[in-house]
Amino acid sequence: MKRVITTTVINQSGVLNRVTGLLMKRQFNIESISVGHTEQPGMSKMTFVVNVEDKGKLEQLLKQLQKQIDVIKVHDITDKAMVMRELAMVKVVSPPSVRNEIYAIVEPFRATVVDMSKNVTTYQVAGDPEKIEAFIDLMRPYGIKEITRTGVSAFVRETQKAQTEQVSIL
Repeated sequence: MKRVITTTVINQSGVLNRVTGLLMKRQFNIESISVGHTEQPGMSKMTFVVNVEDKGKLEQLLKQLQKQIDVIKVHDITDKAMVMRELAMVKVVSPPSVRNEIYAIVEPFRATVVDMSKNVTTYQVAGDPEKIEAFIDLMRPYGIKEITRTGVSAFVRETQKAQTEQVSIL
């Protein structure tokens, strides 16, 4: 089962290596990883997507991540309402004779052209990983020259409290 784990870490040299080393020692395959600065100076957020079959192994992993000296917070957000996005750039063979056909497929994905040559167009598409996979699958018949993906970034959605109406008695 794929799990989405976020960690807030102190942004220091070697922290990524220590965290991924811990995952490697426990034989977890990292399917996706992204790291970036947070709103707090000196802090970064890591988002991992890992395959975990055993709930006990997952709990052990979360505890061991929390013990790391540079790790401030660890959360498994898989079962929570979350916003999850990824960015991909896809180079597609696109001679002029099929560009209109490709554009009709690309438009619903809101992909943008970031580079174009005589016979190749590079598209940028962002969204949840399933959307990225669907886009890539639709581009395959035209010929994909190259793909690069950023890895998943995610966080928990804010919950909205229901507003109660206040009735004033005059």
